[in-house]
Amino acid sequence: MDKYVCVPCGYVYDPAEGDPDNNIAPGTPFEQLPDDWVCPVCGATKDLFEKEN
Repeated sequence: MDKYVCVPCGYVYDPAEGDPDNNIAPGTPFEQLPDDWVCPVCGATKDLFEKEN
């Protein structure tokens, strides 16, 4: 599973960790995050994330 980086702040969404603070279970791919999910650091929307190389 790919990691995704928040362009505005640099937060990395790691599917292996999920986002426990926002009830996203470990193992959840970025593509399966809810449409209203936002960066837990800066509040950026999913469209402001890029796949990590």
